[in-house]
Amino acid sequence: MIRRTVVLFLAALLPLLAGAGQAQATGYRYWSFWERDGGAWTYATQGPSLARPSDGDVQGFRFSVSEDSADAAKPRGTADFAAICAGTPPRDGEKRVALVIDFGTPADAPAGETPPAGRTACARVSPDATTADALAAVAKPLRYDTSALLCAIAGYPERGCGEQVSGENAPAPGEKDTPNPSGSSDSSDSSDSPGSSDSSGSSDGGPSLGLVAGIAVVVLLGAAATWQVRRRG
Repeated sequence: MIRRTVVLFLAALLPLLAGAGQAQATGYRYWSFWERDGGAWTYATQGPSLARPSDGDVQGFRFSVSEDSADAAKPRGTADFAAICAGTPPRDGEKRVALVIDFGTPADAPAGETPPAGRTACARVSPDATTADALAAVAKPLRYDTSALLCAIAGYPERGCGEQVSGENAPAPGEKDTPNPSGSSDSSDSSDSPGSSDSSGSSDGGPSLGLVAGIAVVVLLGAAATWQVRRRG
């Protein structure tokens, strides 16, 4: 009888433990890097410090909380190269790269910070310049960690770099792609789970108290069932 009760209790408890585990799924708060292919954004296969765009390319950056590249939010806006670089005429010996910089939503922002309005910029750089070079030409100050992970564009965010965010604090799917406020355009003549070098503003990604308590109950009940069986034997 006791053995049957334990089995039934465990069957009822397991779904609760599974739900607790899902609630602890973590994401990362970071700048993702994108390339425009026609009218669609694709997640870049190289970092901005390695990618070398061609003249006429459109590349984008989006600050958000996501679990991986498949979950990452894309830059918002539909501006193409012609629109972004309309005020930046070509020059011999230089290339133009259009950049879309999306600072994300308030739901993605670190505590105490407000994302600036999105912007576009046309960087005019040397032919061998990387995307990181183009970004530095139009959106300083940039901030990197010791692993060369891009942490901040135009000073945003002020702190943190690829920190983990617990599932309880991650933005809901509908909060990721709210309409982007109209950003200003800029021009100039003149980087899958991110690492972290700064824990500021990060959330505790450890197991919840409910999950720990549930596991403890399972262990105790299992021990009690074993003891009953041995005593009867």
